[in-house]
Amino acid sequence: MRMRKKQVVSIISLLFGVTLLLGACGGGGNNIAIGPPASETNSASQLIFDAYDIGEDDYNAYQEGFGDAADGVQDGNIDVSIGILGMPAGSIENLQASAGDVKLLGLSDEAISHIEENSGYNQFTIPADTYAFQDSDVNTVAARAILMGNTETIDEELGYELARIMVESADENTHAQSEEMTIENALEGSEGLPIHPGAKRYYEEQGVTVENEVADLPADESDRKSELVLGTGGQGGTYYPLGGEMANVWNNHLDGVSVTNTETGASVENLSSIRDGNMDLGMTVNVPAIDAMNGEGDFEDAQVDNAAFIGHIYPEIVQIVTREATGIESFDDL
Repeated sequence: MRMRKKQVVSIISLLFGVTLLLGACGGGGNNIAIGPPASETNSASQLIFDAYDIGEDDYNAYQEGFGDAADGVQDGNIDVSIGILGMPAGSIENLQASAGDVKLLGLSDEAISHIEENSGYNQFTIPADTYAFQDSDVNTVAARAILMGNTETIDEELGYELARIMVESADENTHAQSEEMTIENALEGSEGLPIHPGAKRYYEEQGVTVENEVADLPADESDRKSELVLGTGGQGGTYYPLGGEMANVWNNHLDGVSVTNTETGASVENLSSIRDGNMDLGMTVNVPAIDAMNGEGDFEDAQVDNAAFIGHIYPEIVQIVTREATGIESFDDL
């Protein structure tokens, strides 16, 4: 009799767990990973769904970082994963090494036009052979990864040094995306954003014309913190490993200041943490950074007024992966 009771309890627990899982996944359709809650990937995913007139009931949303989502794609539990990543993305290469049949999904011209009209993303082509499994160009959209600094904790001289070291010591950074941190690219993604006065001074010394509004700077060198927090992203994306390399390079050259990178939900969380005084530096896509400064999008009624542009990091490319086994050829199939 005891055994039967245990079996009944186990069955009830199993059914309860399945009910919770189905409730979390939502309606019918394919399982799509759209990025963590309140992340820029999440917002970009919604732009794509709007472009294809895909409603919430047409798919099951998995709000996970790209690393965890890639594991789900490999296991067959997730059909499509949307990520905003550098190129080539190591997490996609690792997925191909494990699954062997990865496919990149492109966006239609109509979808790209819709996204361009309703956001700061622009058309971008992922060239054939960017990945070993890719035999043709893939059309998508892209923005820019940038570094924003807290104007209440990053004084002018510190902002100058952070920008200078990013550019002049980029060759010490072993991450592939560090090649994009050049003086020629210095202001990419800064349009519409206030610039940190220290960064402005460095770039102008290098002959770069800076037309951005200059941020007000409450921070004072006499009150400088000895430990700075850098917000990055999830471990399966580009931000976390690249941010770790950036922190190491800064730590090798900054006197009296150490930088610690921390795993976060990426762009939106980093900007919110700067606003709330819990973070000194944050990696972000330029699109939500503009929303943050204007109090729009995810930052409606929650404007960020204590952040400033410090430097460009690399192109942020929307990359959408599935597997041949799913039979999905495009978003039209969803």
